[in-house]
Amino acid sequence: MDDTPRGKSPLGEFLSGRRAQLKPEDVGLPDYGDRRRVPGLRREELAQLAGVSVAYYTRLEQGQSLNASPQVLDALATALRLDDAERRHLHTLSGDVRQSRRRLPAERITPAIRQLMDAMGDAPVVVVGRRSDVLAWNRAGHALFAGHLSPDGPDRAATRPNTARLLFLDAHTRDLYVDWPRKARDVVGKLRQAVGEYPEDPHLASLIGELTMRSPQFATLWAEHRVRAWDVAEYRMRHPMVGELDVLQHTLAVPRGQGIRLVVTTAAPGSASQAALRLLNQTLEPGADATGTASPAVDTPVSVAPPVHP
Repeated sequence: MDDTPRGKSPLGEFLSGRRAQLKPEDVGLPDYGDRRRVPGLRREELAQLAGVSVAYYTRLEQGQSLNASPQVLDALATALRLDDAERRHLHTLSGDVRQSRRRLPAERITPAIRQLMDAMGDAPVVVVGRRSDVLAWNRAGHALFAGHLSPDGPDRAATRPNTARLLFLDAHTRDLYVDWPRKARDVVGKLRQAVGEYPEDPHLASLIGELTMRSPQFATLWAEHRVRAWDVAEYRMRHPMVGELDVLQHTLAVPRGQGIRLVVTTAAPGSASQAALRLLNQTLEPGADATGTASPAVDTPVSVAPPVHP
């Protein structure tokens, strides 16, 4: 049987991509050392593990059937060794026909979102849309993640910063993360989830195409079909103004936000990293120098420079 991947739908591409990453020994099947025409499991092997016919599985992978039952999808997810986020993604992909009919609303910052941002106090906050575009940030969020960019960048819808584009194509953002490869995998996995939820978003498709063409690292990770959930992640950052710090990035979904999320950054209470975040906030105060110390008062007028952004 020809195992050449012919994914004609996001569901088929996901199944064939993940099947290619499994080896017989990964799932308890004997490996007789025979030369395989394609990497990973054969279609008949995965079908056997999932308890479905080879013909039916082939139709799913080739995009000829999009109506798999939840039970079949769960069986395939188990056979493919998917985690919870990837399992949900598989179920989402199976509903592409229904999902594609949705009209996607314009992304905007409502007064309720502004109130939620203000409630976070001095914590760095970045509001991202379904394509990871930056819709808003507070002063601390701007200073932590993109101090080299204009503070009013999110206000210009046509040229908003995009967190994925920055991570792969912007040297400053790349240097922010000590373990950049892990952050990169997380970002690509979240974009995979977004494509499953919004398959007919042309701007999202354009972003994926741009990153695939311009970043070999992105292209490699995208081909792995890994999915990451938006939740809590811990990273070590290397900030040009306050040095290294360990942070938690919490992602909060906005109710009825159609994919809009708040990313709030915190550090352990009493830690050096929390002190670094406080220092960063102090540098944003009028008259503060790079160490966060207020400038002394003088009797003669002086020219005070605006806050310095890296």
